[in-house]
Amino acid sequence: MTLNGCTFWFRRLAFPCLCLLLSNVLQAQAAPDNANRPNTLVQTSLGASGTDAARAQPHDNSFVIGDDDVLAINVWKEPDISRAVPVRSDGKISLPLVGELQATGQTPLKLEQEIAGKLKNYIGEPEVTVIVQQINSQKFNILGQVTRPGTYPLSNGATVLDAVALAGGFRDFAKQKSIYVLRQKPNGNQTRIPFNYKEVVQGKYPEQNIKLQPRDTIIVP
Repeated sequence: MTLNGCTFWFRRLAFPCLCLLLSNVLQAQAAPDNANRPNTLVQTSLGASGTDAARAQPHDNSFVIGDDDVLAINVWKEPDISRAVPVRSDGKISLPLVGELQATGQTPLKLEQEIAGKLKNYIGEPEVTVIVQQINSQKFNILGQVTRPGTYPLSNGATVLDAVALAGGFRDFAKQKSIYVLRQKPNGNQTRIPFNYKEVVQGKYPEQNIKLQPRDTIIVP
């Protein structure tokens, strides 16, 4: 075979090989991008689901916000405003564009409406969700002749007996028949609710073992 003939066949064989090699290189370069696409789609999907889930939370009109509670405030599509904020000891919170607002004594639903009303000056149809992220205001006090007097978090359905047990029980000279609960009225006055431990544990007058409310103070003389 002549030299020209060898050159001809070499070119015919080399060209498909070169195309195949280039194809493999291009596929290898594209693979990382393609591999990343599903993750990007998943992240986008999760982000959308998270937003929808936040907006789908029920707008609570029963819980009353108190001092020291931590609120998760979400303004849809406004990450610079959305944040977790603690309720200060003066009962107020601060938000960008909104300023200071009274939070203590309000329900999450009412606070949502108030924040949205303030934001209408800057945002068209703001969608606001307020969720109580951490409840610190739901507490009661137990003082006097108990092992561990102090302030305790109030769990759902806790009674006077539960509070005495949580405080470690009575000291030796506690007047177990003369216990009482001080409860704050809406008008600021206090009411005194008697509790006779001896009668309650004997099954008498079980109605004395009342469910505690936030800021109740149990006195054990």
